[in-house]
Amino acid sequence: MPEILSVQCCIAGGGPAGIMLGLLLARAGVSVLVVEKHADFLRDFRGDTLHPSTLEIIHELGLLERFLRLPHQKVSRINARFGDLEFTVADFSHLPTHCRYVAFMPQWDFLNFLVAAGSRYPGFHLRMNAEVTALIEREGSVVGLRAETATGPLEVRASLVVGADGRHSIVRKSAGLSIEEFGAPMDVLWFRLSRKPSDPVDPMGRFDAGRIFIMLNRSDYWQCGFVIAKGSLGEIRAQGLPLFRDSIAKLAPFAADRVHELQDWEPIKLLTVQVDRLRQWYKPGLLCIGDAAHAMSPVGGVGINLAIQDAVASANLLAQPLGDGRVTEADLADVQARRMWPTQLTQRAQLIVQNRVIRQVLDSKGPLSPPWAVRLLMRFPFLRRIPARMIGLGVRPEHVRTPVG
Repeated sequence: MPEILSVQCCIAGGGPAGIMLGLLLARAGVSVLVVEKHADFLRDFRGDTLHPSTLEIIHELGLLERFLRLPHQKVSRINARFGDLEFTVADFSHLPTHCRYVAFMPQWDFLNFLVAAGSRYPGFHLRMNAEVTALIEREGSVVGLRAETATGPLEVRASLVVGADGRHSIVRKSAGLSIEEFGAPMDVLWFRLSRKPSDPVDPMGRFDAGRIFIMLNRSDYWQCGFVIAKGSLGEIRAQGLPLFRDSIAKLAPFAADRVHELQDWEPIKLLTVQVDRLRQWYKPGLLCIGDAAHAMSPVGGVGINLAIQDAVASANLLAQPLGDGRVTEADLADVQARRMWPTQLTQRAQLIVQNRVIRQVLDSKGPLSPPWAVRLLMRFPFLRRIPARMIGLGVRPEHVRTPVG
């Protein structure tokens, strides 16, 4: 016999969107169960850039001082090199927020921090090792979900099920929601290189003919992203690891003495880039948010922060109906209406960068000519505030409106 639980809201997926939503709803007095299929949060190469918009939410929850005690790196500027030209893409120091920087923190530390904050409220519950297998529906409405756990099957009955289980969402698939796909010209190879105290501090994007290389400062190592043309991994592997290491050394000469750390292909992980969006994020009794509703490009590193904005908007709009036991389809439509426009604009900007910059760089064979936008940033430094606001705050940043229940 399955274990049967009943809560007001069941959230599938213990990522940033799911845990943040669980925290906010429990804080407002709603009973919440978050189910996460893994046994812990220790998975590498997840997004770990926490932008000023997310840090502002942590401040509004009264948790910022405690949060900043955790190990992290602060980055107030994002730099890039285009051919032989180096410039600043975004300067966060002018944003109207408490934290005018991006914080780099391992996602598992961030999630554990949110779980600890949520656990202070009696309505917050988290089940690890619980993999969602199906939705429970009755008379056209979702009324719960089924999961497999280490101790056997689990059935959760809930007034609302939220799919926050990522771009390969089981909830989204089970609900049969329609997806609009936009494509991407690239994938990314993620790996680490050690970092020396004499290395640069700010993150750097390096654009050269046919190659793009991203380096993120993680204190004692560099988190590196080598951007490749979509579907070209087999060709790159066939050319051999020595040629791959030589390419890195040319793009980041200061790290040339460390490329030997890549002894084989095993630590080099492929991130398959996809950009898509649900046409409708909900059906009766069900809502999808975060990557389950809209998979983002890695351009700008905004995916986590957009997902957290979804969580805040969902809590603001649904805490009261959940508490009253009357979540309607109109309430769920309000969440999509609130978050669809920011999602559309952000994805549109990402697609422009993908198609007009990244695709051209990856296809190029000779010397690069900086795009007009790059030339403007170099000539007029005050324009760096525009990408800083788009990346750091996004479109329609959300604020915590839920009361403490």
